[in-house]
Order: sequence, then structure tokens, then C-alpha cells
Amino acid sequence: MKRLLVIDDEPGLRLMVRAVMEDAGWEVEEAGSGEDAIAFLTQDTVSVVLLDMRMPGMNGNEALARIQDIRPSLPVIMLTAYGTVGSAVEAMKRGAFDYLSKPADNEELVAVLEKAYEYGRLLNENENLRRKLAAGDPAERLVGSSPAMLRVLELIRQAGPSEATVLVMGESGTGKELIAEALHEASPRAAHALVKVNCAALPGNLLESELFGYVKGAFTGAVKDKPGRFQLARGGTLFLDEIGEMPVELQAKLLRALQERVVEPLGAVRPVDVDARIIAATNRNLREAVDKGEFREDLFFRLNVLEIVSPALRQRPDDIPLLVSRLLDKLSKKNRKDVRTVSPDFMQALMAYHWPGNVRELENVLERALILSRSETLGVESLPAQFASIVETGGMAHSVDAAVFAPPQSDVFLRPVRSRPKTLDDAERLALVDALEAQGGHRERTADALGISRRTLQYKLRKYGLTKRG
Repeated sequence: MKRLLVIDDEPGLRLMVRAVMEDAGWEVEEAGSGEDAIAFLTQDTVSVVLLDMRMPGMNGNEALARIQDIRPSLPVIMLTAYGTVGSAVEAMKRGAFDYLSKPADNEELVAVLEKAYEYGRLLNENENLRRKLAAGDPAERLVGSSPAMLRVLELIRQAGPSEATVLVMGESGTGKELIAEALHEASPRAAHALVKVNCAALPGNLLESELFGYVKGAFTGAVKDKPGRFQLARGGTLFLDEIGEMPVELQAKLLRALQERVVEPLGAVRPVDVDARIIAATNRNLREAVDKGEFREDLFFRLNVLEIVSPALRQRPDDIPLLVSRLLDKLSKKNRKDVRTVSPDFMQALMAYHWPGNVRELENVLERALILSRSETLGVESLPAQFASIVETGGMAHSVDAAVFAPPQSDVFLRPVRSRPKTLDDAERLALVDALEAQGGHRERTADALGISRRTLQYKLRKYGLTKRG
């Protein structure tokens, strides 16, 4: 349930806010002073706070500081009278989410509080994620609660304790190695080594010696015996990454190792028993590779006892906030910067992007933004050029790298470059543009034509970046 705490010394204003927000489906609590509000928040929780700047006793800024001490992630909207906007902006610098001017338009009030609620929900999800990571469950490193990720986690829980060979398939950057680690750590072999081999990183002859080892004198430079990765993984797990890049001539030797549980080091006169569970991963379609004669069919079926598909990031955008939280923690420590949160517009842009590079690309984008940011919250201005069209069409008023506007079509508003709407916000934005054009840029007539107040129109123009920039 969405809960709002209204802090204002005017009973009439509190009554008005209660009526509006209860109609919008919210539960509303009231406090007539900062002192009463602090006492309430030490005992109860709410989703958002609406806080008056000027009150007798504890003023808005003092109450804001106390609220942040008690509930650091609680979004606070400052309510200002004429002449105190500057103080509200200063309060935002100290952590307030937004501000509204009295008398607040009903639609604007609901819109801003809804946005603050979503932002607070995101922060709470991030905090829950941090607690899960701290608990040390290996599977929790695979961040996500989308249906696609839940299927992956369920397969890991089912397959982890078994001895079955697992083939992990998915695009580059989707976390296939993390899945292999989680499978290993969920297995009875977790106390032994997880040995990793990147089959694409070595030419065939070197890959053969890495996998199977060699004995002294097997070739020039072999001055002592070297155990292969199969032997090093004894009792544990051998992870064969990019298995689709293994040369065909080496695949036969791998197949024998899997079937007979023995390997023949180069130059050896007798085979060596091995005891390693095999997990393989690839970003290729191995079925197509089999059809083309590039991968052995018998080896494919031997590896594909259980198949786990690691979903692309564009297939699970709802997981992006959780991923951002985890990655920001890591990247902040790495770059020695105290950046823990992102703006709602920044998060909206991330969730609208198609992510061809998947989680690896997300990490790169976040690190770039973190390095360029001068505040503790990442904003869309720190996003790279490929996000420009998303920021513009998503109704964000900020500019990034290549985000541009067409020349003004009138002296009243800036007409953005038109693109096909992808969201309800896009459609509303374009409807505003069309209505303004139809009324020759006259705001009162536009508001009447749309059936909204002029104040609501002004709010929506600001929201979608359609006001003149000076």
C-alpha cells in the first residue's frame, strides 16, 4: 500500500492533500509539525513524505535532516510557498527528492508523488539486494527476479547437486561464467577446485596441452611433467568456456575423456584417470554448428545433458535496477567514488536501451558515468551518445552527447525531433506537440482543448522538455 505522510501546520492543506491522494489510492497520515512527524517516523513507516518548508518550531530543512537520519532512503517532497523556491532547491541539494509550489495542482501533486514512490521502491529493492549479497548465497550473485532469471536459478538449484554435464548457452556478457560458478558451489564438489579454460583464447595445440597435460620430453621445451586442467580439477568442476571455438580435431579427444573418464597427456604411455564434472558454455548456436560440420554431433549430445540458457539483458529489463545496485557498489569501490544512486530518468534510459553487449556493456556504461559524475547520484547527462535518442524520446529534458532538438517552431515551445512513440509518455508528449501546433502555441486554448488546467499544461510542458530554454 502506498502511504504518504503530510507534514504541514495548515489543517486545510492537509485535508486537501488527503482528499486528492486517497482518491488516487493512497493511504494518508498527517503531522502538524516537524516534531510530531519525527515521533511518527520513529514508530511507523510510509512510502513518501510531503514536507512544508515553513512551520513554527522545527522548520522544513531541520525536519528533512532528521528524516534522513531516521529513514535515509525515504523520498521527501518539499512544499513551498511563493518566495521560498530557492530554499526548496537548496533542500534538494541536501537530499530532498523534489518540490511543489503552493497551491499544488492536483494532477501535478499525484504525478510527483507517484514518481517519488517509484524511486523509493527502487532504493528499497537495492537495499534488499545488498542484504541478500551479504548473506553469501552463491546463486544470489546471479541478480534478477524476472521470470527468465527465476528459471535459470531454479535449474541451478535442481542441477547443482547432480553430476550431470551442463551446457550453458547465451550471448556474450550474459553471465554464463557466473552460472557455472553457482552450479559448482551448489554441488557436493564445492570444497574442491573450479578450474576454468577459455577454449577461444588458445590455439589448438596449446589448448590440447592445457586440457590434458604433458610429460617430460613430450616436445622441445617440456622439461618436466605438467598436469592438465582435467587433472587439476580432480574432485571438482572443469568449466570449458567458449566450447564452440574448440577445433574439430580436438573435440574427439575431449569426447573420449568425457565417455571413459580418462585423459592421455601428450607423450604419456598410459591414460590417467580423471574425476571432474564438466560444465561447458558457448555464445554460438551449437545445433547450427553441428549442421555445418563445425561441431561434433556426438560431443554436442554428450555435453547437452542439461541445457541452461542465460537470457539477454534486453529480455529481462526489470532486473536492471538490481544489477545497477550491485555494479555501483563494486565500481564505486574500484574507482574510489561515493556514488550509490541514479536518477529516475537515468534508470528509465537504462531500461529502455536494447543492450547488445548485455551485462558487460551495462557495467561499462555505469563505470563511464560514475567517472564523469560530479555528484553522488548519476544523471542522464553522464550517459554515452548511444542513449541520446532514448533520452530525447523518453521525455527527459536533459541533454546527452548527441541529443539535439530541431529549431523552435514557435516562440512558445521547442518542437522536438519527431519519432514513433514507444511508450505512453512518448504518445502524451507528441499529443502535446500536436495540440500546441493546432492552437498556434496559445497555452490557454491548448489547455482548454485538452480538458486540463493551464497549470497542469505548464507542468507537462516542463516534464517533457517542451518549454523554451533560456
